Order: sequence, then C-alpha cells, then structure tokens
Amino acid sequence: MSDRYVVLSGCSGGGKSTLLAELQRRGHSVIDEPGRRVVRAELQIGGEALPWADLAAFARRAIEVSIADRDAARALPGWVFFDRGLVDAAAALEHATGELMLETIGRSHRYNETVFLTPPWPEIFVRDAERRQGLEDAIAEYERLERAYPRLGYRAVVLPKVPVEARADVVLAELKAALT
Repeated sequence: MSDRYVVLSGCSGGGKSTLLAELQRRGHSVIDEPGRRVVRAELQIGGEALPWADLAAFARRAIEVSIADRDAARALPGWVFFDRGLVDAAAALEHATGELMLETIGRSHRYNETVFLTPPWPEIFVRDAERRQGLEDAIAEYERLERAYPRLGYRAVVLPKVPVEARADVVLAELKAALT
C-alpha cells in the first residue's frame, strides 16, 4: 500500500478530470484515467477493447494500465492523485464477467485508505467520443463503486457538488486531517 496514492473515483462525468487538473495546478502529481487512455488507443487501431464493444477486454486492459501507473508513480513526489484506479477496473471486470477479481486485485494493490467519490451530477454530465454511456449507466457504475471501495476497507468520501476549487480544498483538508 502507498498512502501517497490517492484515488478519485465515482460517477463518469462527475468532475474527476476537472478536479485532477486543479490539483495538478496546485503542484500535485496526477495520473490520468486509464480507461480513457485505453479507449483512445483502441479507437486509433480499430480495436475492440472498448466498454461499449467488449467490456471484459476493456477492463482487463484498464487493469494492465492501472498497474503500470502505480509502478510509474513511485518516481513521483508527494501525494499522487489517480483518476480512477485498479479497484474501478476490477469492479468493471467483475460486473462484465462475474469473475471475483475485485477482492484479489483490490487487496493486493492498495491506495490511500481515503478514496474520493464524485457523485452523479446530471448538470455537468456530457457524452463524448470516449464516453458513450448515458447517465443511467454512469449512475449504475457509481453505485457499484460506492459499494466496492468500502467492501475493500477504504473510507469513501463523497465530494460535494461545488466549484472545483472548493472540491480540491475538501480533498486536501481530508487528507491532512487523516494525517493527524
């Protein structure tokens, strides 16, 4: 486990990437979402490991990328903020196949005990070329993650629907409070 590795998870379209950009602007190291990188790569080569084509293949690729991200994060100083992580990918694989990967992967590659969840936020949710799922699917995914993280012993903090600067303040305050 690395207490320096902090996961931002939750609802697709809930503001994770915007929050990550704010944390990076404040000088923290960030790791972009594995799923979006997998989608971009698959679209470039005409691949099928896409959440709307083959969710299981997509989740397996996201697991590979997430493990590589953790390895690369060792070289980064201070807190490293991850836009999703292994638990998200393992939960997607478990949902797609019924394989009980969440316990194995989620317990062997730990992050900071506090994980931050962005709740469904319909007012900012948008689809794009890499996010083709609708809000209903995003909410179902959020509900799976809302159960998965505590099941693995994480303390899930649901972030308020406030401007990004205030959200970043909440994240940093929670992390500093956990140190004392």
